[in-house]
Amino acid sequence: MSLFLASTLNPVAFKLGPLSVHWYGIILGSATLIGLWVAIREGRRLGVHSDVFLDMLLWVLPAAIVGARLYFVAFQWEYYSQHPGEIIAIWNGGIAIYGALIGAVIAGYFYTRKIDMPFLKLADIVAPSILLGQAIGRWGNFVNQEAHGGEVTRAFLEGLHLPDWIIRQMYIEGAYYHPTFLYESVWNFAGVLVLLVLRRLNLRRGGMFFSYIAWYALGRFFIEGLRTDSLAFDGPGWLEAFVDAIWSPMSLFFEPGAMAYGNIRTSQLLSLLLFIAAAAVIVFWQVTGKEKQRYTD
Repeated sequence: MSLFLASTLNPVAFKLGPLSVHWYGIILGSATLIGLWVAIREGRRLGVHSDVFLDMLLWVLPAAIVGARLYFVAFQWEYYSQHPGEIIAIWNGGIAIYGALIGAVIAGYFYTRKIDMPFLKLADIVAPSILLGQAIGRWGNFVNQEAHGGEVTRAFLEGLHLPDWIIRQMYIEGAYYHPTFLYESVWNFAGVLVLLVLRRLNLRRGGMFFSYIAWYALGRFFIEGLRTDSLAFDGPGWLEAFVDAIWSPMSLFFEPGAMAYGNIRTSQLLSLLLFIAAAAVIVFWQVTGKEKQRYTD
């Protein structure tokens, strides 16, 4: 144990000849399987056969991987337009969770059309599984020492009452950094509990899915402002000021993360738009009763 605590984690879990198996892949794979198991259990309770979720994974998983890469490449196009051969080099890193979600939702929609099932019915069932998978998956970023925030002191991390093995892993190239992976993981785990409570309320169809979007987007908006590796772009000054004003309550506790380029974080702006849209749908459907079907129907 002392040896483990004395150094940072090796991102390579083990090797099989020339093949290196990384912890990142193991963690993401585990997150996918655990999420699938949770969805299958809930599906059985609602009379949905497990094959529906197993087949869905064959559609959604490839689409999520492609979407995650295309999203990243699109916002780094200045580089990839000059290096087109690297566009498919996903093994070198460069994926984005929002791209994965967009790809998965598109594939899921066409899958439900194929099996003649309402998209929102299936989306409601898998919503807690998706958030649980995201909560677990962030620990892959922890092992890789990525998706962190700006510099902090060791005393700050100790003040969060973090175990020493997390604090040591956040020591990167001579400095300690905000464990934003941890903030998001905790937020997502809390969201899973919220969704499980909402599930008992038998919301109108779509309520679970859009509640997931609203919860994740809200947390991601504020946490993204702490990160230093955000995809970004140069936007108009009024938009920058608008986003900064909404994020400003966080500045009472934390300094925003420095941006490598641009003035607007792509994921932060998208999170804000998704939260507004999801909240509007929830209010419209749940309050007005325009959606007649409910979660258990």
